[in-house]
Amino acid sequence: MKPIVPNEIPGMTGSHQYGYYLPKGAWHLYTEHPPTKGENKETQVSVLWQNGQVTTSHVKWYGKGTRAEYRLTGFGKDFPYLNRDSVGDLLVLIPISYTEFLGYVLEYDEDIEEIQNALGVELVGRWVAYEKGREVTLESPQECVERLSRKFTEAVDAFPTTKAISAETRRIINECLKELQNKSVDKQLMEWVDAEYRLFRMIERKLYQNEVVRHFKDIDQFLATAQSILQRRKSRAGSSLEHHVEYLLSASGIPFTPQSMKVDGKPDVIIPSETAYLDTAFPVEKICVLGVKTTCKDRWRQVTREAQRVPQKHLLTLQKGISEKQLIEIEKENVTLVVPEPLHVNYPPAHRTKLLSVETFVEKVRQLTA
Repeated sequence: MKPIVPNEIPGMTGSHQYGYYLPKGAWHLYTEHPPTKGENKETQVSVLWQNGQVTTSHVKWYGKGTRAEYRLTGFGKDFPYLNRDSVGDLLVLIPISYTEFLGYVLEYDEDIEEIQNALGVELVGRWVAYEKGREVTLESPQECVERLSRKFTEAVDAFPTTKAISAETRRIINECLKELQNKSVDKQLMEWVDAEYRLFRMIERKLYQNEVVRHFKDIDQFLATAQSILQRRKSRAGSSLEHHVEYLLSASGIPFTPQSMKVDGKPDVIIPSETAYLDTAFPVEKICVLGVKTTCKDRWRQVTREAQRVPQKHLLTLQKGISEKQLIEIEKENVTLVVPEPLHVNYPPAHRTKLLSVETFVEKVRQLTA
């Protein structure tokens, strides 16, 4: 599965190529043609989509010239899942064979989170694949991160708090990837989120392995166990990002109040403080309201209902792209998106200049509170 990005949509980026990009690192899952440089290959495939439509499409390998990529192309004129409004949706492709696929395009945050939690995968980069009960990744975790993560996992006999897992992740990354400290906070945040997910899964496997392989007394007991696991995964995803953002603000010397219970709408972050917001004499232009959400295709509206005293809101998200139509609506509601810089390429080109990187946002509020 992968997010749909602008360069896959006809006419959005000026490119003559369109169709869904397929990950080269998992080519064996959907084609028998390896990625051979200097050759172009294609296979005709039949794809059954969620609306009942069947397309006669093609899996194409482009290896000639400067190109080196796979794409799924050929959907017909009335295909509803490859247009400007599709940017940021999640493509889920299930190969039945090398010539027959099932295809789904998920629009809503809850649906996207549900499938990730059910499979036990998390889409941090450009794609993720799942094969026979295991996640297929382009690269394995670096040896140092793997070793320290396992050392931490071996010592736990109950789930640590999400805050403790976040802090341990940063400690491991700082020890193993020292050069990351010299890079932008955007790249640091992305690395922390990715590494924490792997650490969480490691802990989950250790603590739940015996539980999930045992014989259950009845179906209700099985469902209760499954629900407990899924609920913990959902809770971790949102809390993880919040913890890392709070750490970044603290490390940058920026005063803030997290999870304010006294401010209307209970915003995730009030800068410089809850007290400043509640003081009507404090200049509103010196207050920043920040929402923190891993995905925001429809949840961004929640931010507009928070801290009504401040008209301009900010929303930090890891959303892998949003359609131009939605971005126009977000901008009209005075919400500025804060998105890690490596993810900007997934947004429509005309709107990228309106996005703030995490580093730019941090500098902006640092000046605001100086």
